[in-house]
Amino acid sequence: MASSNPKQVNDQSWTHGSAIVDKENEVRIHYIDCAAHDEEKGVMLLIHGYPQTSYQWRYVITPLSEKGLRVIAPDYRGAGDSSRPKSGFDKKTIADDLYQLVHDHLSIREPIHVVGQDIGGMIAHAYAAWHPEHTKSVMWGECPLPGAKPYESGFKNSPKVWHFAFHQQLDLPELLTQGRERVYLKHFYDRLCFNPSGITPGDVDHYGASFAQPGGMRCGFELYRAFPQDSKDNQAQLRKTGKLKVPAAALNGEQSFLLEIAKEQTEEFYKTCEVVTIDRSGHWIGEENPQDFVDKVFTFVEKHLR
Repeated sequence: MASSNPKQVNDQSWTHGSAIVDKENEVRIHYIDCAAHDEEKGVMLLIHGYPQTSYQWRYVITPLSEKGLRVIAPDYRGAGDSSRPKSGFDKKTIADDLYQLVHDHLSIREPIHVVGQDIGGMIAHAYAAWHPEHTKSVMWGECPLPGAKPYESGFKNSPKVWHFAFHQQLDLPELLTQGRERVYLKHFYDRLCFNPSGITPGDVDHYGASFAQPGGMRCGFELYRAFPQDSKDNQAQLRKTGKLKVPAAALNGEQSFLLEIAKEQTEEFYKTCEVVTIDRSGHWIGEENPQDFVDKVFTFVEKHLR
């Protein structure tokens, strides 16, 4: 069960910042930066999913920093307190944004540990694929990866992910959810969770207010409209470089239907793969069982610390 300890929701050790990562389009990225509580053992980039923001990691940032990791948790373009541009929602572009944030703005030159869930999982894979020299390890999951065999062979049309087709329609999703953002998001969380206490009514209020801002829902839907380009990018990368040598883990919830494709799609793109399963959790792994998330993520990362 998620803790209600306010220190874990906004610890005083967190620093909030922002950086322009795309000067041409003036895209500004908001991020949380939490220093390691003791000697720094490595840097971790946490990439949130949809419909979420960096708030998704509220229960795990401080505990991970207490294990010796500097934790960076951004709102990627279009989400939270970051810019809502007209374009650039393919996962390679978003991964490039985050590389600019971490490598250039924060001057973190050593390879980092990248962790992503849902859409953030797709972005985490793109980070490892296009910036392998800056990726020490990658954990990604709770998403069918565009371009991977499970996705292309029919998973993208599964009734379990009916929202993929809905979100890709032009203008209609924005029209139907306008003024009903909270209702739509609440259904989203409930449908995919195992532990409903992981996302409380107050949390839904927080997310609802964020996505009700001008452009909030549009940018979320654009993430899905970019899936055809993501498929092309992922398949092109695999043809060009072959399987990635970056140590990888498929990160999923024990009660999630996406667990069934986790190993297959990860092995398609990586030479080495582990499956890391968060107990008593559905889709929202960092919120439904934050303690198990912290323990198992760190157990994997610890094997690859410098």
